[in-house]
Amino acid sequence: MQTGYYAATGGMVAQFNRMDTIANNLANANTAGYKRDQLITGDFVRLFKEAQNELPIPNHTQEAAQYFNRSMSRVPQITDGYTDFSLGSMQRTDNTFDLALAKEGQFFAVNTPQGVRLTRNGTFTLNEEGKLVTKQGYEVLAADRTPITLNPQNTIVTIDKNGQIAANIAGTTEMAPAKKMMVIEPQNIRMLSKEGENLYIPDPADPLAPLADSGSVMQGFVEKSNVNAVNEMIALVEANRLVGMYQKAMDSQMNDLNKDAIEKIGATRR
Repeated sequence: MQTGYYAATGGMVAQFNRMDTIANNLANANTAGYKRDQLITGDFVRLFKEAQNELPIPNHTQEAAQYFNRSMSRVPQITDGYTDFSLGSMQRTDNTFDLALAKEGQFFAVNTPQGVRLTRNGTFTLNEEGKLVTKQGYEVLAADRTPITLNPQNTIVTIDKNGQIAANIAGTTEMAPAKKMMVIEPQNIRMLSKEGENLYIPDPADPLAPLADSGSVMQGFVEKSNVNAVNEMIALVEANRLVGMYQKAMDSQMNDLNKDAIEKIGATRR
């Protein structure tokens, strides 16, 4: 077995996966509230050391040593991935139902056909029924886990930093309190998983208790993506060059080295 060839193949596959992630980040560079993804590259030796106690071959035996020495090579591969939840920049829109969260790790709760989901994208609107919804039509939840419904005749709607909504009484400028938005701060943000449409699936074990005083809601603002397009383009060029280098290494292994070996083995003495 040519370990160099397989190492190069593994490296190329890892870079293909990396390029897919970078391309997805770039595609969402202008998506409000989007959080960039990042991959971690490791190798089989590292994985072996992390999981050697779970292998069917007992440790500290001759068979285990042979397995490690003969089967393991430093073939790079994607070992893990994570989402960067750092804050994006805040853009002022002055739209009544454009909302942003100024603190990292907090989310709005929305109701979808698959259950409650979390999002940082606060570009909300009112539907025909007067319910506050996302661009996909999902209902934004109040702290009591019910939809937020406003009277279409309300000409003034304010939302404070804790998500408390107030609207004017029809035909007057007198403000009356309405429902309070459900702002969630997950117990373990790393347990969130992306579902698509800028939504996150919460940990089933998380009670998703609404914050009493989030202190982060900003009305008339949207949080921009935390993707740095320049850095992502640099990473994309780097990954593309690495793919080319691995391809050359594979070509050398299969053509140059094999040819040299065949010529030497096939040579006969006269």
